[in-house]
Amino acid sequence: MTTHIDRRLEELGITLPEAAAPVAAYVPVVEAGGLLHISGQLPFKDGQLVTGRLGEDVALEDGTEAARLCGLMLLAQIKKHVGDLSRVTRIVKLGVFVNSAATFTDQPKVANGASELMADVFGEAGKHARSAVGVPVLPLGAAVEVDAIVQIG
Repeated sequence: MTTHIDRRLEELGITLPEAAAPVAAYVPVVEAGGLLHISGQLPFKDGQLVTGRLGEDVALEDGTEAARLCGLMLLAQIKKHVGDLSRVTRIVKLGVFVNSAATFTDQPKVANGASELMADVFGEAGKHARSAVGVPVLPLGAAVEVDAIVQIG
C-alpha cells in the first residue's frame, strides 16, 4: 500500500537509505509514550561517511547537504521501526551537532538541511523545535550528526 508520505517522497525524488546499524552499545530507536527517541544519525553519501570540519575543510553547502543526509537516515530509522512513515504525527525536535572550527558560527544554516527536509516531507507536521550546536569532533570524524524526537500515532 502506498501512503501519502510514500507519494511525497517519490515527488521529491527521495529514495531512503538502508537504516544504519548502531556502531556501539545503544539502540537506534526507543519508543516511549507515543514518542520515538532516535539516536544520532550520521551522513552517508554513496555508502561513504561524510567527514570533516565546517570552517576548515567542509564548505557550508556541503555541511547543509550532510545534515540533509542525516535527516534521510532519521527517516529510514523511523520507517524501519514503525513500518510506515504516515504514522508520524509530528517531528517534535531535532538536535543537530556540527563538527566545527572554533570560528565557524553558521551551525543553524547547516542544520537547515535536516529541518527543511522534514518540512518538505511532512508539511506542517515536519516543523519542529531544534538545537544546532558546534562541537570540536564527532564520532568517526563525521561532519554532522542529527538526533530526533518524533511523535507517532
